[in-house]
Amino acid sequence: MKTLFRPAVSPRVLPGNMKIAILHDLIPEGAGTEEQDTLVQVEAVLRVLAGLGHDARALPFSLDLQSAAQSLQALSPDLVFNLVEGINGQGRLIHLSPALLDYLHIPYTGAPADAMYLTSNKLLAKRLLRDRGIPTPHWLADSALEEQDTFNGSAFIIKAVWEHASVGLDEDSIITPIDRKHLNREIAQRQHAWNREFFAERYIDGREFNLSLLAGDRGPVVLPPAEIKFVEYPAGKKRVVGYRAKWDEASFEYQHTQRRFSFPEEDRSLLDKISALAEKCWQVFGLRGYARVDFRVDGTGAPFVLEVNANPCIAPDSGFVAAAARAGIDFTRAVERILKDTMRT
Repeated sequence: MKTLFRPAVSPRVLPGNMKIAILHDLIPEGAGTEEQDTLVQVEAVLRVLAGLGHDARALPFSLDLQSAAQSLQALSPDLVFNLVEGINGQGRLIHLSPALLDYLHIPYTGAPADAMYLTSNKLLAKRLLRDRGIPTPHWLADSALEEQDTFNGSAFIIKAVWEHASVGLDEDSIITPIDRKHLNREIAQRQHAWNREFFAERYIDGREFNLSLLAGDRGPVVLPPAEIKFVEYPAGKKRVVGYRAKWDEASFEYQHTQRRFSFPEEDRSLLDKISALAEKCWQVFGLRGYARVDFRVDGTGAPFVLEVNANPCIAPDSGFVAAAARAGIDFTRAVERILKDTMRT
């Protein structure tokens, strides 16, 4: 299958002793844990690049694009390691950093601007997934369901259109509406509370998987699948990897949400299927460097793609790094692969 987009980077041999700018979100004082995590990634990548003999420098990125362009031109890096996840706390602006780098003709790691925009807008991503035959839960946005629905006890999860890191997402985001008006009202209430766009997606009550992908010499490599286990959850408690499960270390959800990589043989067919779907997502969106695809699997064993994350967290304690380690790839080798893919057409 051909990709929709191809990065506009000429093929080059990856040299040593490069000057590399690590572009990242400008993190304000008092920022939430999910935003501060960006700085953990920056420090980790800085250490690896220095250890590889490169001259690496961190460079914050903000809405002042002229200032960012001037800083980049003054530094004149050979390459940019793009860790920007949002601007001013807004995930919808994530594509501005690769777009500016394209304008400046500076090679950079990770997905190109078009792919970054498409994967970050969950509604556009879901439409593209559906059009390419990749299963994704039905959804409601702009007051219209993507299927005929009678609301006969179906549960929906209300999610932010643009934000990753589970911002605005927890178990109270899962509701069982009595009709379309009720569901629209719930969406509107969350949009007002968070000052962000939200939509409703059918809630798949089942198993959750994260599949990380890393560039290789012959295309993307799907790293060992990880299942998110909800351990000792009481009856009736909704199983969702929400904000507390990811960031609030004192919460029940954080302490009882665990990742596993070991599976019984009877799961082999399912794991092969979701691995193939994850690789298809890479091709469809034209991804590069690294990515993660999140799945839910219902009670019949049918998988559904929830999200495609074109720049997942690569902090040392992240799921991506854990999956790479499971495949025998340490953090330094993973960063090298990401750099190398930047030079590949």
